Amino acid sequence: MTFAETQRSRREDRRISPVFWVLLATLGTAGWAVATGYGSARFGIFLFVVAGWMVSLCLHEYAHARTALHSGDISVGAKGYLTLNPLKYTHALLSFVLPVVFVILGGIGLPGGAVYIERHRIQGRLKHSLISAAGPLVNVLCAAVLLIPVGAGWLDNPSVHAELGGRELSVSPLAAALGFLGMLQISAALLNLLPVPGLDGYGIVEPWLSPKTRLAVQPFAPYGLLAVFILLWQSEVNRWFFDLVYSVVELFGVNPALSQLGGYLFRFWEN
Repeated sequence: MTFAETQRSRREDRRISPVFWVLLATLGTAGWAVATGYGSARFGIFLFVVAGWMVSLCLHEYAHARTALHSGDISVGAKGYLTLNPLKYTHALLSFVLPVVFVILGGIGLPGGAVYIERHRIQGRLKHSLISAAGPLVNVLCAAVLLIPVGAGWLDNPSVHAELGGRELSVSPLAAALGFLGMLQISAALLNLLPVPGLDGYGIVEPWLSPKTRLAVQPFAPYGLLAVFILLWQSEVNRWFFDLVYSVVELFGVNPALSQLGGYLFRFWEN
């Protein structure tokens, strides 16, 4: 392969996929519809949140791959991980479909994604930790982008009136949608940062563990996420977790009841 062909191939490996452009277009169109009151507000919020959640999943995985590329794993481009195409992930069902289903059914940001990093190409424990941390940090950044405008009152244009949590709220549908989507980002970041095998939090600390400890933990890695969700199924743990999530939401100046209202409006099939 000539140098020109190599460069052309690399550009192809980094070209944003049509799938991601469709997601962005859906996000923008749904956001416009919700903001202007075009069509059904609740169905518009549903499309906006689902598209926004899919976009954040793509960005989460892109952050892992881009950090790995700069850390020494040059294979991520050839695998399509730099194209923001969720269909290129190791397990499209687990990485893309399942997290969306959990948002629809339970309103929780399930950590998704699976990009295969060739770790043997990467030297240095810090680089390995940064690769794992990159994804959750993107969720935190997404939460800030979504919640800061709401907390600052930039979207105040009351058109929805509701009583939630003992307080009467008067907000725009778009603010409620952003509040809910921002809450999902925070829940995903907090879950992913848990030092549990199979989650990014464990990937952050794993390079600093002894080989003996890593070998002992390895058999439990496939069941880490399952164990977390079994715990979250317990009402007390679930309450504690969401209290923490909404405490972080409040740090952005957003009333937690607004995120809850956004979740209610998102579930347009409920009365």
